[in-house]
Amino acid sequence: MVNNRQRKKLPRRMCEAAEQGRVGDLARLLRLGAEPDDRRPDGGTALYLSVAQGEFRCAERLLQAGASPNLESHGPRDGLPLAAAAAHADTAMVRLLLAHGADPELKEHDGTGGSALDWARGWREPDMPHTEVVELLERSRAA
Repeated sequence: MVNNRQRKKLPRRMCEAAEQGRVGDLARLLRLGAEPDDRRPDGGTALYLSVAQGEFRCAERLLQAGASPNLESHGPRDGLPLAAAAAHADTAMVRLLLAHGADPELKEHDGTGGSALDWARGWREPDMPHTEVVELLERSRAA
């Protein structure tokens, strides 16, 4: 059982575990009552942090627990999980997020930034498009 003081620390601890790839700790925190979409005080989400760090097993566990693949992270580490995976050309992560309903056309920064497709096409680095990721995202749009 978790008291109120401990419950308040769950989002921060969950984000730390997700970002550092500690899937066992993450699973324990979820069992203790952490919500998969909880934010740490600066607005960061565990799913975004795990995706940005390439922590596949943590991202998978969060999605299985009901984390939204379309929830934007805020604060110093901000953005959409699918955009982060696309920017890093992480095809396994892109597939995982798409399988859980991530929207490849959703734009970051509350609609004013780039989408996962923009990032994959080289939105910020035009000479570095991620062709395989672009193909995955375009196929998911057509489906």
